[in-house]
Amino acid sequence: MKFPKFQKMTPIIIVHGGAGDIPESRVQGKLIGTKAAVIIGHETLLKGGSALAAVEAAVVALENDENFNAGYGSVLNLDGEVEMEASIMSGIKLDVGAVTLLKDFSNPISIAHKVLTDSPHSLLGGEGAKRFALEKGFPTVPPDSLVSENARNALKSFLKHGEFGKTEIGAIDEGGVGTVGAVAVDSNGHIAVATSTGGMSGKAVGRIGDTPQIGSGTYADDNIGGVSTTGHGESILKYCLAHTIVKLMERGIDASTATKDAVIGMTRRLNNTAGAITLSRNGDVGVYFSSKRMSWAYIKDNSIFYGIEQDEVLKEMYSSENKNQ
Repeated sequence: MKFPKFQKMTPIIIVHGGAGDIPESRVQGKLIGTKAAVIIGHETLLKGGSALAAVEAAVVALENDENFNAGYGSVLNLDGEVEMEASIMSGIKLDVGAVTLLKDFSNPISIAHKVLTDSPHSLLGGEGAKRFALEKGFPTVPPDSLVSENARNALKSFLKHGEFGKTEIGAIDEGGVGTVGAVAVDSNGHIAVATSTGGMSGKAVGRIGDTPQIGSGTYADDNIGGVSTTGHGESILKYCLAHTIVKLMERGIDASTATKDAVIGMTRRLNNTAGAITLSRNGDVGVYFSSKRMSWAYIKDNSIFYGIEQDEVLKEMYSSENKNQ
């Protein structure tokens, strides 16, 4: 497939706040947080920031919000500890940075970005990731400062009900706080994707999911588009969901159809649910999820488009007033 030369375009960013069995009590917090994050990313693009800067800024906002399973608010492993994962990818030269099994830091996505720019490696984990972060000046935080009451309740639910894998995307009692992600195309036509998570509530110590694995949770290619995924991590990993969507787009399938077809294909093949957000190289949008709910938002034509229910597309005007919500 022959690709046209890059040209200046109107920048765009889309974010997601996780897919799963999200209860009604958690819907409003997710919608507010998702819209706030997309505004932060959009403003970064309007100020001339790169796609990489925009997706990092949006995901940092989500990592700082306890409504989401990333950074503060991350779910807990069987030892009651936070072990976080994140990845970020630039579509220019397919450069990537990722971290896994990370503890004691507030914003894993920023450390992943530093891996992309400052390390000869693509993925660092555990003690090695911690050493790298400290060398780059990232401060540690007390472990308990990352643990929210929602995360404690999710672990209690898991230990009580034993439904392994369910609480990554939707906790049984208190509601899911899902994996977060962002995809952006900047004014130069460059694409970047960032994804961050606390993983699966009640997971084994040392479990690694799809988020830090390029092609599963994250993928970006300036020639095609970018994807961030969320949902049942083991299934997304097996199906290489993000890369599957990009390869469908490479064949000429539009972003919306490619996203839907791949998510449905994964769910049929592996009997677990997922969601994904997609942008084509031209800024065309794809949003689809096979789970009950997934929060998402993007800004286009001076409007914020967003939703959380199946087949729901809400719209409100974007203005300076939105920035202060």
